[in-house]
Amino acid sequence: MSLQYSAGIYRIVEWANIVTIHAVPGPGGVAGLKKVVGDRVRGAFLLAEMSSEGHLCTPEYQGSALSIAQAHSDFIAGFIAMKPIHDEFLTITPGVQMAGEGDGLGQTYREPRRVVKAGSDVIVVGRGITGAKDVEAAAALYQKEGWEGYLERINS
Repeated sequence: MSLQYSAGIYRIVEWANIVTIHAVPGPGGVAGLKKVVGDRVRGAFLLAEMSSEGHLCTPEYQGSALSIAQAHSDFIAGFIAMKPIHDEFLTITPGVQMAGEGDGLGQTYREPRRVVKAGSDVIVVGRGITGAKDVEAAAALYQKEGWEGYLERINS
């Protein structure tokens, strides 16, 4: 992981301030990335849960990801997850879309207002925007719905 991050044709550490990594390699993966950061300000989000049916991110896996994040809180900013894992870390939630429950291929969707109200800090919207006839209007609608969810969260 550290070689992919620091070397090769992309030299990711030189231009990416934040990366997403799996917890599968264990704490050594994070330690390896931190080792090549040098004096740059860099960080990562750990994949803790996915928006697809049948994903293998079990509660045990999520617990291990949390342990890694807590041990490396100077580098791990948060989690990619469907719901917050721990208050001390940010949550980025994928699989956000207003139309439908899924795509028929195992991808499940959740509405932006509900996701943000439940505690997500950032929502990831793909096809809900890129597949819209009016991309700008769709993006504005997701922004509005996310904001409404945030207001509901802080006022409840």
